[in-house]
Amino acid sequence: MSANRPAAVVVLAAGEGTRMKSATPKVLHTLCGRSLVGHVVAASRELAPEHLVVVVGHAREQVSAHLAGIDPEARTAVQHEQRGTGHAVRMGLEELSGSGIALDGTVIVLCGDTPLLTGETLKLLAGTHAADGNAVTVLSAEVPDSTGYGRIVRDADGAVTAIVEHKDATEEQRAIREINSGVFAFDAQLLTDALGKVRTDNSQGEEYLTDVLGILREAGHRVGAAVAGDHREILGINNRVQLAEARRLLNERLLNAAMMAGVTVVDPATTWVDVTVTFEPDALVHPGTQLLGVTHLASGAEVGPNTRLTDTTVGEGARVDNTVADGALIGAGANVGPFAYLRPGTKLGPKSKAGAYVEMKNAEIGEGTKVPHLSYVGDATIGEHSNIGAASVFVNYDGVNKHRSVVGSHCRTGADNMFVAPVTIGDGAYTAAGSVITKDVPPGSLAVARGQQRNIEGWVARKRPGSAAAQAASTALRETSGEQ
Repeated sequence: MSANRPAAVVVLAAGEGTRMKSATPKVLHTLCGRSLVGHVVAASRELAPEHLVVVVGHAREQVSAHLAGIDPEARTAVQHEQRGTGHAVRMGLEELSGSGIALDGTVIVLCGDTPLLTGETLKLLAGTHAADGNAVTVLSAEVPDSTGYGRIVRDADGAVTAIVEHKDATEEQRAIREINSGVFAFDAQLLTDALGKVRTDNSQGEEYLTDVLGILREAGHRVGAAVAGDHREILGINNRVQLAEARRLLNERLLNAAMMAGVTVVDPATTWVDVTVTFEPDALVHPGTQLLGVTHLASGAEVGPNTRLTDTTVGEGARVDNTVADGALIGAGANVGPFAYLRPGTKLGPKSKAGAYVEMKNAEIGEGTKVPHLSYVGDATIGEHSNIGAASVFVNYDGVNKHRSVVGSHCRTGADNMFVAPVTIGDGAYTAAGSVITKDVPPGSLAVARGQQRNIEGWVARKRPGSAAAQAASTALRETSGEQ
């Protein structure tokens, strides 16, 4: 076990977040594919703590259910009344002690609304805490403008002597640019003892976690600090403006990592990705593209512009243009769009095509098969190297149940066909334009399912006399007959 592995991480996520002005609890607001608290939990897991406890309060059933879905091994502790950060940490520790867990080592305390914190920075905090032998180590940051933040005051040896709030700071202290992040590493036993001594004789009548630092320092213990490499990591989210700014910063971080790994992002300002998106080198992303969920772009894949892919895999060398796809698998060398819609269950084989204004759902398209334009393919399997004519519809719903159609390999279906499921078109078969196919077509057959054409001559002259159509028809007939 690593000497820097924490005994526990306690995440504070009990607050209501009234400034978000939302029915959604603050910590459940999302950015880049994860909730705020989900980002904090993910960063915490990079420390491999022995125990992880999230303190919940406001909308605790909703938050607890969310946590169970993203990290089933995380414990939750309930802060029934929001009585301060010190009280919240005490509830987290009592959850562990009540289960017979005796902590020995480091306890790291995080806020559930700091989604930009990285595991790397938390490892820096844990490492500094262990190396310096501190009772408490504060994660701090040097910021361009420290107005409004608590200043970190150090002595000549670099130990932290105080955290002074802006309103209480002297002019000399206000010049300090190193600020408190609200993230701490504690000695577990000293933290437990000190929390029992925290008083509530303040304007809010609450137990402040920061009071622990003074209690431990007065007892002769050392308080230190670890400085985050990027001050933006410690940004907390209190309103929608800050949420948008954090989303932009995290998106920038994700795209920079992708580009450094060999991905071309033509316009990072208009490209948005989730933390769970993965790339291979030489993928190309055009402007106006959103890559969400567990989307993956293989080497040479070209996506965009104006494309949104969710939980979609794009194969090597595939091209996806002006497309919305959700839960789709796009094979190597396939061509999609423009203006295509691939719904869940769609699987495009290598070098296949779903062209302009094509919608697919739960459809399997074989290698080299093309659905070029203006068609709906739902609940269907199409073999290899077939061609589906324009304006075709796979009629899969009878009003109660969905049914599946099968088109074989090397088939050629005509334009404006309706395939009324369940129906099978055999290998090498053809269907005539305008046909409504309701019966199976044997391999190598031509299916024609349309009424005979009947021309009623003179109808326009009789039914629409004097109209522009009638005049045009009359002129054409005279020219045909040779009359002047």
